[in-house]
Formats: sequence, structure tokens, C-alpha cells
Amino acid sequence: MASSSSTTSTSTWTNQRSRFLSSSKDVLGSSSTSISFCKKPNARTAQNSTLCALHTPSILQFPKQSVGKTSTCPVELPSSSSSSPVVQQNWNLIQKFAAMALDAVEDGLKAREKLQTLPKTADPNVQIAGNFSPVPEQPVRHCLPVAGKIPEHIQGVYLRNGANPLFEPTSGHHLFDGDGMIYAVKFDNGSASYACRFTETQRLVQERAIGKPVFPKAIGELHGHSGIAKLLLFYARGLCGLIDVTQGLGVANAGLVYFNNHLLAMSEDDLPYHVRVTPSGDLKTGGRYNFEGQLNSTMIAHPKLDPVSGELFALSYDVIQKPYLKYFWFSPDGKKSKDVAIDLGKPTMVHDFAITENFVVVPDHQVVFKMSEMITGGSPVMYDKEKVSRFGVLDKYAENGSDIKWVEVPDCFCFHLWNAWEEPESDEVVVIGSCMTPADSIFNECNEELKSVLSEIRLNLKTGKSTRRPIISPENDVNLEAGMVNKNLLGRKSKYAYLAIAEPWPKVSGFAKVDLSTGDTQKFIYGDEKYGGEPLFLPRDPNSEAEDDGHILAFVHDEKTWKSELQIVNAMTMELEATVKLPSRVPYGFHGTFINAKDLATQA
Repeated sequence: MASSSSTTSTSTWTNQRSRFLSSSKDVLGSSSTSISFCKKPNARTAQNSTLCALHTPSILQFPKQSVGKTSTCPVELPSSSSSSPVVQQNWNLIQKFAAMALDAVEDGLKAREKLQTLPKTADPNVQIAGNFSPVPEQPVRHCLPVAGKIPEHIQGVYLRNGANPLFEPTSGHHLFDGDGMIYAVKFDNGSASYACRFTETQRLVQERAIGKPVFPKAIGELHGHSGIAKLLLFYARGLCGLIDVTQGLGVANAGLVYFNNHLLAMSEDDLPYHVRVTPSGDLKTGGRYNFEGQLNSTMIAHPKLDPVSGELFALSYDVIQKPYLKYFWFSPDGKKSKDVAIDLGKPTMVHDFAITENFVVVPDHQVVFKMSEMITGGSPVMYDKEKVSRFGVLDKYAENGSDIKWVEVPDCFCFHLWNAWEEPESDEVVVIGSCMTPADSIFNECNEELKSVLSEIRLNLKTGKSTRRPIISPENDVNLEAGMVNKNLLGRKSKYAYLAIAEPWPKVSGFAKVDLSTGDTQKFIYGDEKYGGEPLFLPRDPNSEAEDDGHILAFVHDEKTWKSELQIVNAMTMELEATVKLPSRVPYGFHGTFINAKDLATQA
């Protein structure tokens, strides 16, 4: 297995207003601008370095503002959408004075924050160090070098989402806070192209126009008294007309789904965003997507697409008011059901869920939201040790949440669920997920080692009891987190799961193909000091008799050469078949999808 890098470095960020835009003209859409990479810093000269698993050398620097300088790597800036907010030049005198006053308050707040030590979960020097650090946009590059042969059935585009902050963080920042960027490799008869683009969220468009971050960061900033102050500053700017707070706060950086001819980029704090893949392989944001006026609430980043019915099932949670959780679904042609309120005792993080042939399976775990914690200086995301974890099983087409059947599964927190199915002969619903401990370690600093155990959870609908077992024997167990099953078997019994080997945490050294009944595990390791992210299983043919007949696609980064590639592995033999060399670095990210060439041709 690849070993963890021990190299450390200082942060390479420049002054707090530095950004990818190279001049004030760029804010208004200058037609000529350029961005360049900085050289990898010399680790021997690093000082004040932070030791942690994340902290490998960071190569990207937000360039200082300059005009007329040439660049070795010209990059086209994303264009503002037609709904761009007013910028500073259009503010009236009162607004300009208000902006100056609020900026002064903010500067004072930041000065106070610098006197305090940030926890690792909110320290940008930890959270976005090394290959977790952001990259500029990459326009389409065609005819990429390929080692080996791209399998003939891979025709279309592989896309992966990730967090990529446009601006240098000026205070607390969590990895999940970054602006959404999609990384895309398009395949066409054995050749490959690559592009990466920001998803043009309302948040990003407004901040780019103003020239600095003004929207609060949900995890990195909203804790303690300073978090309350930043919320007040944000809404004060909204009241003064300096920003538009009515068009969502989301970053669209987590999930991707292709449904009803729409590619949707999602984060659970907003509506999805519609993104279109152009014929050349570029990406263009269509805008915030409410399913033609049917959706008026947030939607989590892990909706489930039923491979048989073609329906899309989703959840929405609220941290302030009841109902804290709502369930709904869409017909194959995009018609939304009514909302089904699910009664939770307190606002709870429901990041993922599962479907079966007839049911939806909803986790109600111990990571909750308690806004009052901010008053006493804490984080609103917390572990509730008094709460008992449970799973709710509800008919897929239920019209009332009161029909849900709850089954307790003590001390269980699954950030992600990989599949679920029904076993009627035993009155059980089987859920496959990775049980994570400590439950809130992603959000709150702790000294306990994080473990993510692939588990089989059985919910007996007749007795109301549950059982839970690790699928892999303890002596062979590894941390398994991001991944999937064959998408054609979602909600049905599946034999295999393909999951990222999250070691050394939080890096991913390879992926595992796990037999869910026996626990037998085959591992594919990316290589010495090579790390990746979520593996995507692409079936060769939906009618294949063998469940594992297909290929695994994964972005991989070499921390020795600081170059990135896309590896294509035969899922049956677990052997590397092709490697696509990429023109720019791909940061470690989140979740992805694949759109075949036929579907690309019918995009909305």
C-alpha cells in the first residue's frame, strides 16, 4: 500500500484579497486574462508547518492582482450569468457608505479571529493543503495522451464534483465549504479530452463581482460568537442591497446526477444547479434548477435514481424549523410528488439515504444541529450522545410520513449508504453502509482515530429489531468510504461494492472490490505516493450476466511528480487497462457520474 507522505510546507496563499482573477477589470468580464501555476515550494525551507494527514506540499497560489502580464498557462474565466447581481459601480452613495462600514466591522472581526487558534477542522492550512488545494479553470484540451487502450464501451463523459474555493479563505474554512468545480473527461472512439469549470452558483457569481468572499461558510465559519457576527454581517449586506440573499447560498460541490436530460450539481444547502456538457466537452452552467417551479426547498446531494422505474427519489432537511425532514420523488419526465414530512425530534444531518424496490430507507443518526451552541462558543454541528440512532422504512409512494417504521440501530452513523434491498422471507430490509466513528469527527476536532467500517445492517420490519455486522473480518479491515455498487442494481440485491480505501485518512490510496456476502476483498492500489478519490463503476452493458462486467474509473494524483491522470481498471480482473494523462492537476474531491454519448445528445 502506498505510504503517507511526511513532507510539510508553509501555506502558499498570498494576501487575503488575492484570487484567480488577475485584475479589477476581470470582475466585470475582461476579455483578456491569464492565470499561472506557482512552483512547488521547497519543503526544506518550510517554516511554521502544520503536521497532519492532509498537509502535503501545496503548489497553487492565488496570484496577486496584475494587469498586462503574460502567463504560461492562460485560462478563460467563467462568464457571469444573465442574473448577475449589481456590482459596486452601480451602488448608490448610501450603499457605498454602508459597504465601507460593514467592511470595517468585518476587518475588525477578522483581526480578533487571528488572535485565536483555529481547530484543524476549520483551519485552511490543514483543510486545503496539498492536493486538496484549489486549481484554476481548465478550458477543453483534446487528444490527451493515453497509455494502453480505452475500452470501446466507454463513450460519453465522466464527471466528478469537488470543492475548489475561488478566493483565499480569510478566516475559518472546511474542505466542504469550497466553491463547486466539475472535472470532466469526455471519451470519443478511443480519444479523450479534459476540462474543469466552476459551477456558476449565485454565491460564486456575486462574490466574483464584488471581488471577495461575503457569503458565510457553513462549517468553517459558523461557530461561536464570530459565526453569529458573520451571519449578521451577511444579512446586513442583504438589507443594504449589496448582495442578493434570496437566490440561495449553496456551493453545488458534492453530488452529480443525470436525470430527465439534465445534469445536476448538488450540495444539500440549496437547490441543484443545471450544468450542460457542450459538444466540445466543455461545461456551461444553466442556472439554479427548481424542476420548472416545482421544488422550493433544498435537496440533498445524494438523490437516488431507480434503475427500473427511472424515478428520482430525494430528501430535504431543515436546521431551523419543522418539518426537519421532507421526502419527495420525481417521475421519469420530471413531475414532482407532494412533500412528505418525516417527523424528527430535532434537526439532524441526513446526508444520504437508500432505496429498495418498494421502500425508502432514511437514517436518523446522532449528528444533529443545535444553533444555540454558537451562543456558548461552539459549533452548531454536534454529536448527541443521548440520542439513539435509528433507520426509518417508508413506502416509496407514501403520502404521509406517519406510516414510517422506525428501527433502532444503536451507535451507528453512516455518512454514506451504498445500497439496500428487501429479503421478504425474513421480513428484513438489508442496508449496506460505512459506519463511521467518531460520528462527528469530520466536523469537530477530536484525538480519536477515525474508522469507517463497511457494515451490513438488517432491519426486521416484523419485530422492530436490528442486527449489524462488519462485512470484512477485523484482521483485514480497512477504512472504506466513497464508492458505489453497479447502478443497475441500486435498490436490489448486489454482490459487489466498489469503495475507496481511505488510508492514510483522509487520502485514498486505492479502491476495494468487496463481496458483500463473504467479505472477500480485492484491492487495487494506485501506486507509490499516488492517491485518488471515489471509484466509479461503469457497466459494460446493462444486460451483462456478470454483475462486475465493466470498468472502474478514478482520478489519481501523483504526489511525487505533481501530475494527475485518469486510471481505467477492468473490474473483473482488477487490472489497469488504460491511463489518460491530464493537462492540469485534479484536486481530491467528492462524487461523480457518467453520461453516455446517447444521453449527451439529448441534453436539455
